[in-house]
Amino acid sequence: MPAVPSSVPAFHHQIIIIGAGAAGIATASSLLKRDRSLDIALIDPAEVHYYQPGWTMVGAGVFDAPSTARPMSSVIPRAVRWIKSQVQGFDAHCRKVLLADGRAFTYEQLVVCPGLKLDWTAIDGLADTLGEHGVTSNYRYDLAPYTWELVQGLRQGRAVFCQPPMPIKCAGAPQKALYLSCDHWLRQGRLGTVRASFFNAGNALFGVPAYVPALMAYIDKYSVDLNFGHRLIAVDGPKQQAVFAHTFADGTQHLRTEPFDMLHVVPPQVAPDFIRHSCLADGAGWVDVDPATLRHRTFAHVHALGDVINASNAKTAAAARKQAPVVANNVLVALGRHTGLAHYDGYGSCPLTVERGKIVLAEFGYGGALKPSFPQWLLDGRKPTRLAWLLKARLLPPLYWQGMLKGREWLAKPVASTTEAAQ
Repeated sequence: MPAVPSSVPAFHHQIIIIGAGAAGIATASSLLKRDRSLDIALIDPAEVHYYQPGWTMVGAGVFDAPSTARPMSSVIPRAVRWIKSQVQGFDAHCRKVLLADGRAFTYEQLVVCPGLKLDWTAIDGLADTLGEHGVTSNYRYDLAPYTWELVQGLRQGRAVFCQPPMPIKCAGAPQKALYLSCDHWLRQGRLGTVRASFFNAGNALFGVPAYVPALMAYIDKYSVDLNFGHRLIAVDGPKQQAVFAHTFADGTQHLRTEPFDMLHVVPPQVAPDFIRHSCLADGAGWVDVDPATLRHRTFAHVHALGDVINASNAKTAAAARKQAPVVANNVLVALGRHTGLAHYDGYGSCPLTVERGKIVLAEFGYGGALKPSFPQWLLDGRKPTRLAWLLKARLLPPLYWQGMLKGREWLAKPVASTTEAAQ
């Protein structure tokens, strides 16, 4: 990654936020809620902001795709300067950011949250066949409607669903597509003539054991052919064949070719290139932060959140909703405008849509500790419930657009303390 030339004239902002996704906009709004006088700039080239948690529901015919998209200009806070460009590099020692258009910006505090990169090209042949030959993915706005089209149209044959190696955003999303598709085929009397398979690169259905029994009940209900240790490495769309590398317990591998009539793919996911090759990244390419304070381990003037960080939390919008107020608080501490660091406990949530009308609401923190938002008598997240479905389908979208992105920290307000969390 190129260094920032010292000859480039630099513009200055007190706080620069990289990325106008859920994490970036929520952080900007939370900062302004605390101090309206802050000088904040937000860097992102995108014209459209997406409610990505809704794409699973688009792929099941519950939401329509346009309801998950809004113009970027409509969601960025008015008091924030939007710099519509791509970041090219950093000089964290000089507190400088270089943009792809040649401009440079200096800052007092930097917040890094550009999300991650969906590496479609890492699977041989995939990019050439997405959106045709029965190959789809709910991880893209334009493809989620195609998922629903395929599910409705499939009367018989093989439906193959895949999950790549971790980390990925919303680790439950690959099997959400599986469950909702199978539920439709079951209701239409097609399950049986349509045979579903799930190929998971990992060795467990879900990373938090408390939720696995409920999920396994649905694997059994839908007669899913469940396969662990299988990583998708190639797709031949015209022949409708998927090639998996099957890794055995002793580390040996062999290739396995599977025919399909429908293939739902989740691509491998990495940090953006300008992050992976920067001074902010750890050995794996993710931004290296303290997991509690979300401050960079080397550069005290840098904080990061969302999918790009190397903390062990789940990469979900719910995690970003909890992280944004923590970062806002701690940036103000770093500026000397506030006292008492706030700490993030690793909270993440994954509403696992196991059928149309019921959800297993997984909520957990660091180490897999359960972090329920509701008392068990009201909503037991370890079991499929109608209430959790209503939360996902009715309450979470407005909570996202009118709450999280507006800096309203309902059930997310951080608790500050006078001592820093253990490193």
